[in-house]
Amino acid sequence: MAGLRPDRRREVADEALIRSLYEEHGRAMLAYATQLTRDRAIAEDIVQEALVRAWRHPDSLVNGKGSVRGWLLTVVRNLITDAVRARMARPSEVPESPTDVAIERDHADQVVNSMVVMDALNRLSQEHREVLEQVYLLGSTVAEAAKALGVPPGTVKSRSYYALRALRDIAGR
Repeated sequence: MAGLRPDRRREVADEALIRSLYEEHGRAMLAYATQLTRDRAIAEDIVQEALVRAWRHPDSLVNGKGSVRGWLLTVVRNLITDAVRARMARPSEVPESPTDVAIERDHADQVVNSMVVMDALNRLSQEHREVLEQVYLLGSTVAEAAKALGVPPGTVKSRSYYALRALRDIAGR
């Protein structure tokens, strides 16, 4: 990289940053966005936009105010909230012929509940949050979570038990 022009060096570093963010946090971001939107295509667009925001604001990733994953998941949540608000702010279109009106479930309560849960997750210790992310957001088995976190399976079980208990206490307030 030493022989590259400064602008090309920056471009390579930026690409490496985004690639590493996606490799490390992409699955969790996509799982969370899919859970909130219930639409894989929209969730993929949201994840892509969140990575663009990370690329535009790399200083936000290293400012020491929480975890990188927490920042990325917050960006995902905010993008989805903004999209919901924008859709609600527009007047609804009137169909030409009201023969078949599609009924769409209101998922605002699910979005709010997910936001409450994510806020509660952010209040947990890092060890508890990591276990819950592995097991519930990423769908890992206890063995897979243990391997990913570098702890014994019994520790994963114990941490998930106490994490869920703490999560209930925080969300119940």
